[in-house]
Amino acid sequence: MVRVEDINMSYRIYGDGYPLLLIMGYGGTMNLWEERFLRSLSKKYKVIVFDNRGMGETSSGHKDFTIEQFAEDTYELMDALMIERAHVLGWSMGASIAQELALNHPEKVNKLILYASLCHPEIFPPEPKVISRLENTLGIPFEKGYEWLRLIFPANWIKNNQDRIREIFHRPLGSMNPDSIRKQAEAINSWEGSCNRIPFLQHDTLVIDGKEDFILPSENAAYLASKLPNSKLILIAEAGHGLMFQNPDKFTLIVNLFLD
Repeated sequence: MVRVEDINMSYRIYGDGYPLLLIMGYGGTMNLWEERFLRSLSKKYKVIVFDNRGMGETSSGHKDFTIEQFAEDTYELMDALMIERAHVLGWSMGASIAQELALNHPEKVNKLILYASLCHPEIFPPEPKVISRLENTLGIPFEKGYEWLRLIFPANWIKNNQDRIREIFHRPLGSMNPDSIRKQAEAINSWEGSCNRIPFLQHDTLVIDGKEDFILPSENAAYLASKLPNSKLILIAEAGHGLMFQNPDKFTLIVNLFLD
């Protein structure tokens, strides 16, 4: 735990080496990162994961929940941990935070990985039913969990990988405060985007997603990559928003090759 801005921020470090900062997405805690991914990366890098404001063990503070504020929280965490510069990987909402971090503090970011990302939430939006399912925090946890699975994975993959799903999600995922999740949704919806600013980013950037991403349609990733001057786009067939869980070895290999 470390004091950052107006919050106490919970974090965890794996391995040693050049710093690699992972920024979690909407509604998740640092416990959600794929374990095989962390194990592999920590053999080569100092991997830092943390709970965003109001999630897991990190307090909510008194400041507004915005993408820009989440980026400042991340910047202050790096300073508190005396990390001068790091590779940065953001997933989903975390990728929007990573963009703001790179735009506002370019000296802090070496290589940038934007996983399941966009530069504006209204250009290629998901279907309305997907948004309503994502933002609904009511209901029985088991039913909500299954609904979430149907959003991050293609239906055929769910049908054929029940053992893998149990392996991923039958473990403590930490405190996911419904009020904080609601505030995160508001932060995502009020973000003005980065489409007009990211052409100025000079960082080597990997944009990666599954082609069957229901939450952030993969057209967003393609459009984002087209705006970035030093980017590489990779879209994985038959994978969704949960690509990291579906193909952990392939995902890890791609990330490692890019960082190398």
